[in-house]
Amino acid sequence: MSAAIRINNLSKTFSCCKALQDVSLDIRSGEMVALIGASGSGKSTLLRHVAGFVAADGGEIAVMDRIVQRGGKIAPNVRRLRAEIGFVFQQFNLVGRLSVMTNVLTGLLYRTSFWRGLSMRFSLDEREQAMEALAGVGMEQFAWQRAATLSGGQQQRAALARCLVQRAKVILADEPIASLDPESARNVMELLAGMNREHGCTVVVSLHQVEFALRYCPRTVALHGGRVVYDGPSAA
Repeated sequence: MSAAIRINNLSKTFSCCKALQDVSLDIRSGEMVALIGASGSGKSTLLRHVAGFVAADGGEIAVMDRIVQRGGKIAPNVRRLRAEIGFVFQQFNLVGRLSVMTNVLTGLLYRTSFWRGLSMRFSLDEREQAMEALAGVGMEQFAWQRAATLSGGQQQRAALARCLVQRAKVILADEPIASLDPESARNVMELLAGMNREHGCTVVVSLHQVEFALRYCPRTVALHGGRVVYDGPSAA
């Protein structure tokens, strides 16, 4: 099976510390992988580098066999590649004053012309895609509600719908359940597992809770001090 994500000798230093130290990983297409470690271990930093949000000091990252960054420089065509990478943030990253529908439709902006995106003009077909995605996460009844009125679990489900409408082939979830109650956390993890199973998305999810890694992710990568200290079956 081909690699959806390849990371070779990735390093990153901030003024306070070495955030990543010679990290190398291959994640196969269609895998669901847990990224675990204490706060400050490098989980969020690693995911942001894979998405091309941050340039590393050195090393190389490729997603779907296309270079995201190499030798401390982000690839000039990274915006096109990001259309295939869904990123789920811990703090949801929804625009509270906009409707849930509009927030989900922003997942199409990577594929939309600049002027159409600027005016937030979406076609009927695109709106139907967004409604289908909302139905897929059980949120269609909230489509025209302001995002700010939703609970944390509902906002995170809307963020997952945004990944669905984006048709992301790789989903990077940065501690998506850290601020949720146990029931909402289970719902979000079930949805991520469903997206992996039913849509064939490659999912990498950073977690503090080992029990969720054991339950939902066949493979776990553990970080400590910016280094990979374990990579193997979650059951081990």
